Amino acid sequence: MKKNYYAILMAGGVGSRFWPVSTTEFPKQFHDMLGTGETLIQRTFKRLEKIIPTENIFILTNERYNDLVLSQLPKVTQRQVVTEPAMRNTAPCILYAALKIHKENSDAVMVVAPSDHWIEDETAFTNNLQQCFEACSAQNILMTLGIQPTFPNTGYGYIQYQEEAKLIKKVAQFTEKPDYETAKQFLSQGNYLWNAGIFIWSANSILSAFKEFQKEMTALFEKGMDVYNTNEEGDFIVNNYPLAENISIDYAILENAKNVYVLPATFDWNDLGTWGSLYDKLEKTESNDAIVNARVLSEDASGNMIRTSDDKIVVVDGLNDYIIVDKKEVLLIYPKKKEQDIKQVLKKVKETYGEKYG
Repeated sequence: MKKNYYAILMAGGVGSRFWPVSTTEFPKQFHDMLGTGETLIQRTFKRLEKIIPTENIFILTNERYNDLVLSQLPKVTQRQVVTEPAMRNTAPCILYAALKIHKENSDAVMVVAPSDHWIEDETAFTNNLQQCFEACSAQNILMTLGIQPTFPNTGYGYIQYQEEAKLIKKVAQFTEKPDYETAKQFLSQGNYLWNAGIFIWSANSILSAFKEFQKEMTALFEKGMDVYNTNEEGDFIVNNYPLAENISIDYAILENAKNVYVLPATFDWNDLGTWGSLYDKLEKTESNDAIVNARVLSEDASGNMIRTSDDKIVVVDGLNDYIIVDKKEVLLIYPKKKEQDIKQVLKKVKETYGEKYG
């Protein structure tokens, strides 16, 4: 049965909110963000290998990261690296990968998972994924894993489900990042989950949904059915992929389909989207600082996220709730409460000092 299990590992993002460590040339999924000795993509790949055959894990990434993927994941062959020649959000790349997998194995069921999230209890993750695979093998449904919310986070999307006794619940609606008051209402209602962006479905189910809701995009990619998984595939994708609409899988499929279900996950999860989320994940010192790689002397300072390379000594005095990141030619000292503005800071740095710094 497991020969039908596949994964699409999403590894094409830039992660600009983790600048200056994460850059266009070397994004966060290829860094050891937590100081564990493994990069985020390496950790995610090993987690998926516990339930999915190694050769069935496909890495979906931008063509500029092809060599990075192969160097960090030595078990992966070029066949498993699916590269997009243009940035077109998640719907086109998922359709492209699903068509390739379906051509190889029409009985495939797959998980689509980000490469840069942190999951502590990997046994619980594997068990939840097995439940989803079994459900999607038996029924024409599209599934997602929802995370039990612990506070009214305004940085995540939410999934409302129909309250029923069944373990796997029918999705009522998706809501994009709400304001604080709306998020509080969601938590009080008790039938809302965080949207982790982890999706499970059979190849047949997702392709049927694309044919129903994205006819033009499906027609575009189906023109290549004869060349997928052959030497001619690359030329077809270079010429046709940029013609696809720039749209997410959520907007393209999930918010339209009526057969979407959610399994409330039993594992802890962190999307590691910002320096603040990394701070939340890491162990803290006595002064409540979170430290990666650095040796820190802290005086009258607390709540700081500090990251350097090469075991650098950092002395901090009188600074609270800041992000302090040192990387070669760039030093970032920035308030944690303004971390969402780091994208704009990066833009200004590139405009002022050149693209090489981003």
